[in-house]
Amino acid sequence: YELDEKAKSISLSEQGNDHGEEILRAHDLLEEGSLYDVENITLVHHLNNALRAHKLFLRDRDYIVKSGKVIIIDEFTGRMMEGRRYSDGLHQALEAKEGVEIQPENQTLASVTFQNYFRLYDKLAGMTGTAMTEAEEFLDIYKLEVIEVPTNLDISRVDEDDEIYRTGLEKFNGIALEVKDCVERGQPVLVGTTSIEKSEALADLLKKQKVKHNVLNARYHEQEANIISQAGVPGNVTIATNMAGRGTDIQLGGNLQMRIDDECAGITDEAELAKRTATIEADIAVKRQQALDAGGLYIIGTERHESRRIDNQLRGRAGRQGDPGRSKFYLSLEDDLMRIFGTDRMDGMLQRLGLEEGEAIIHPWINKALEKAQAKVEARNFDMRKNLLKYDDVMNDQRKVIFEQRIELMEVEDVSETVTDMRHEIIDDMVANHMPEKAYAEQWDIAGLAEKTETVLGLDLPVAEWAAEEGIANEEIHERLTKHADETMARKVAQVGPELLRQVEKSVLLQTIDMRWREHLQQLDQLRQFVGLRGYGQRDPLNEYKTESFELFENLLHRLREDVTRQLMHIEFVQEGAPELQQPEMHPSHIDPLTGRNEMAEDASDPLSGLEPLRNRTAADANPENPETWGRVARNAQCPCGSGKKYKHCHGAI
Repeated sequence: YELDEKAKSISLSEQGNDHGEEILRAHDLLEEGSLYDVENITLVHHLNNALRAHKLFLRDRDYIVKSGKVIIIDEFTGRMMEGRRYSDGLHQALEAKEGVEIQPENQTLASVTFQNYFRLYDKLAGMTGTAMTEAEEFLDIYKLEVIEVPTNLDISRVDEDDEIYRTGLEKFNGIALEVKDCVERGQPVLVGTTSIEKSEALADLLKKQKVKHNVLNARYHEQEANIISQAGVPGNVTIATNMAGRGTDIQLGGNLQMRIDDECAGITDEAELAKRTATIEADIAVKRQQALDAGGLYIIGTERHESRRIDNQLRGRAGRQGDPGRSKFYLSLEDDLMRIFGTDRMDGMLQRLGLEEGEAIIHPWINKALEKAQAKVEARNFDMRKNLLKYDDVMNDQRKVIFEQRIELMEVEDVSETVTDMRHEIIDDMVANHMPEKAYAEQWDIAGLAEKTETVLGLDLPVAEWAAEEGIANEEIHERLTKHADETMARKVAQVGPELLRQVEKSVLLQTIDMRWREHLQQLDQLRQFVGLRGYGQRDPLNEYKTESFELFENLLHRLREDVTRQLMHIEFVQEGAPELQQPEMHPSHIDPLTGRNEMAEDASDPLSGLEPLRNRTAADANPENPETWGRVARNAQCPCGSGKKYKHCHGAI
């Protein structure tokens, strides 16, 4: 296989394809032909996902396994993303990799990028301590300027130059020595790591050297508040992923309020409470002074991130509100940023400089070179997000149309006019497709029109006889089809009453929109994945995407009209044989695709009663000798009497 860590992509080589085919044939999954034959395309999809799961996604970095489930970890915050799953079968591949129960694949009900979601607001503003590095993106995407507000107190934190080692092991040994020195001097230390795996590897190293420490990562997130409250105590060592104390002050000497809450819990006597509080305040004041004397909180970064913003967030844990502090990053040539983004020659350069094992190089030039590399990565990621946004803007226009119509339908009680318009448009399309305006009568596709009339409108009409009439025009046939369809719906209204039918129409309309929109999202996603290949044919992928997505959207609207018309024309209202007074009321339903509950029932747990979809009873359900037991029989079905003829040519003959 070929792996590109910079682009985060992986693909099978020719040798890999051959090996994959051998494995699949050995397990009777590939019967004949090539892996890339049309009928085997699903296998290619699963094989590519398995490859991505094994080689691109690492346990304890991209995800963790907890309670038999694969849980995604946010790369920026280090927190677990409960309830979130990768789409397109990737999450199932990860579950198979880890040997846990494979859950059903999620289906996207609706999607929107963060950029388009935020742009839905009329007014938009934000506040963060690390926006300056992203100022260009805020201006370009949201038209927002970034203003830097001066700090309340001058920053007295010292940001030291990075130390660079040749290997990861040498780097961790250097960090361990620095941490031991800080503990002996009584300086609190916060060590920031990029993954759970690395935080636990460093914790094991410190444990071997008998350095007491706390570990804070996604595995122990329940203890976050307690660990962070003690991170500023003199001599305390906290090893954490990106999640450590985001948006909170790590107070030197410890968190006063949390310690009071913890140690004074259950004390009801006011005098005793005041005495205990005063003791805690005095103790924290002493410890705070010890931490200040030792130089304040010391931040040690074990690796540079792709984004300078994340590094700045880590540095910003120290030196809050004018407190003293230090920060330093320890790097090695094996770090992801150093390894992936253009430091191939650095190892040779360090060797030529005579760098011995365990030694580090420190120089401001290296800091500047690293920051330039990070800026390049940020610019590249920004371009990727910007490109993604161009594609999402196309979908966004379609999203607005569908969602605005759906909201409008939810807010009105009577959708009969919309449904009638849909039915008439479908009849327009049927006649236009099978009886084109400028075509001769001999060129009309009457058989196709008759079939559509039966399958879509549910009507068995003598379309062929109409077409054979002397001097008949397509407008006349159009009028007859419209008249019969409208009369059929009028009979349904008379049968169950307008109130119930209006609710049924609304339910069918909303369910069909939801179902077809989900399918449309899948089609757009597939188009988005493959349209990039058009670039090899000297065609602009974005323009191709715009053109084809518009065609897909037109098809979506047509399928919506046809599905709604078909369902409403075929639906039957069957009253079960219970006494009239005891007969339950008939309630329509709209099943929420997220909850599975009936949105339109007064009690959402009530099942639909009294309403049944069209059901064709077969001869097996009925007495062949008694037509009254047959119920409604489709005209093209076998006659239940056993004659072998179609119902319309036997007992159903008009």
